[in-house]
Amino acid sequence: MTPRHPLTPGRAGAASAALALVLAAAATGSPVSAAGGEGADVPQGTVAYRSVAQFTTVGKPRDLMVHPDSKKLYVGSDDLPETADVDESGLHVLDPADGKVRSTVGRAPGPTGTLGRRAVRQLLAPLPGDGAVFSYPLRGIGTAKDGDAAAAGAWVPGAAVTHATAGLTASTVLVAQGPVLSEVDIATAVVKRSVTLEGGDGFAVDAARGTVWFTDFTHRRMHRIDAASFQVTATVELPAGEGFGGFTEVDPETGAVWVGLDSSVVVHDAAGKRLGTLRGAGSDMPRAAAFDATTHQAFVVWQDAGDSSQPGSDNDGTLTVHRTRDLQEVMKTVVLPGLHVQLGSAAVAVEPGGANVFVSDPVAGRITRLERATSPRVTRSPADRSVVAGTEVRLTAEAEGIPRPTVVWQVSTDAGRTWQAVAGATSPTYTFTAALSDNGRRYRAEFANDSGVVRTAVATLTVGIPDPTTGGSGDGGPATSGGTDSTGSAGSTTGGSDGGSGPDGGSDGGSDGAAGTPGTVGGGSTGATAGGGNHATPSGGALASTGVTVATLAGSAVVLTTTGWILLRRTGTRTRLRPAAPSDGR
Repeated sequence: MTPRHPLTPGRAGAASAALALVLAAAATGSPVSAAGGEGADVPQGTVAYRSVAQFTTVGKPRDLMVHPDSKKLYVGSDDLPETADVDESGLHVLDPADGKVRSTVGRAPGPTGTLGRRAVRQLLAPLPGDGAVFSYPLRGIGTAKDGDAAAAGAWVPGAAVTHATAGLTASTVLVAQGPVLSEVDIATAVVKRSVTLEGGDGFAVDAARGTVWFTDFTHRRMHRIDAASFQVTATVELPAGEGFGGFTEVDPETGAVWVGLDSSVVVHDAAGKRLGTLRGAGSDMPRAAAFDATTHQAFVVWQDAGDSSQPGSDNDGTLTVHRTRDLQEVMKTVVLPGLHVQLGSAAVAVEPGGANVFVSDPVAGRITRLERATSPRVTRSPADRSVVAGTEVRLTAEAEGIPRPTVVWQVSTDAGRTWQAVAGATSPTYTFTAALSDNGRRYRAEFANDSGVVRTAVATLTVGIPDPTTGGSGDGGPATSGGTDSTGSAGSTTGGSDGGSGPDGGSDGGSDGAAGTPGTVGGGSTGATAGGGNHATPSGGALASTGVTVATLAGSAVVLTTTGWILLRRTGTRTRLRPAAPSDGR
């Protein structure tokens, strides 16, 4: 059997473990090795549904509806035999976020009008603003909203109602009593018109196109009934099979008819032309479907047969999500543990926009809330930077995802072969002061949430020695240690014009050892490079005539050499480099 997890156990565990490891390393400063380069454990923006909550306070849930206006979750329930001390049947109104029961409407009129405890089998339609129209055994049609002490209701004459749904107008519902389909007034339960078919089980209404589709699972056919004449105008043959029926639903947007049949879903267009067939995993059978007009997606709940002797039976159900335009599955199948058909069919409700999906399990007496999660998608990567030592560097990265991704900055000192988490760098912007030792380092941000991990493009940092001709710090191209035949300048460098003290209080590093701010060794009128004359400073900061490397310029402007050059302070305002005098013992 093919894997059906939105994130396989290995992948989900790897994502969580990687996130925990990176966060721990960021907090402690410990190195974390990772493969070099950019990448992700799942494609960026991958969508999946994950179980985030289970509600178990509504008895045996039989049907679900998210009210389009109030956004409350309405649940029609039977009583659970396991809770003999409490009757949990009725219409429950829940907060969809946490499952807290806002109210329960448990009483509705009987056939003589007497109020009594009633189970709610089907939710037929929302009432304007808040509330629901529902059916209850054996022939009741009721209405109630959050906070009502009891439901209003009336009983349909004739046989027991076998199926019901929203009507063709706001004041009516459609009910099936075996093969008889009737249009019934909600307030009075008076039958306005009816049609008798050869057989029938479930049906769905296409109000936009004035059509009712009535499915006869026994004879493997589907009847199209015109809403105006209330007569059959066409019959569509369904594939041969064992006759197990799941559901009949119409996509309000396209008019396509989705029929759960045996272990497949057969889809026809609004005219009855076959569009395609969907199949579940193993022995799973389709038992509920819902549509979301915002995302143009269909949500199908499949229940396991619950019979371990059947091939492919694993006692788990699934949720599949499909594009309505081409029936393609848009994400990995979600596994619903323990969902089988032995003690009743599941129901599904989708929050407008598809952010949350609710699936009932009548066997376990629970409702599972599934939240749409999206793996991080990078929307901004850090850019390469070229600065001089002592400059404040700000690297910024951004990503989106559901839930909101966390971020950890990483650094590589070996050209991207391995990466280490930067201690404490867990914000979208990472700020630090560049040092010469940072030259050539690479940086990236890693974003993670429950759906996956993604990394930004790499930014390379180039750090140079401050240029005395520009006053030191800058954020342009790669900095050098000085120019050729340039005069010294004031600013954040050590030494001002003609080698005097700069306005920031820095000194030129004369023989008295006075220290200035970090910067460049100041030059004289004939050259700004260490070494004077017309010599440019070689790369790496070496003194031109000696090969002695200037390793750091922090905290002092004094450079001592042992092989021929010395920095002297003269009286007046000029400082220059000259050859050192031979020692007495030369």
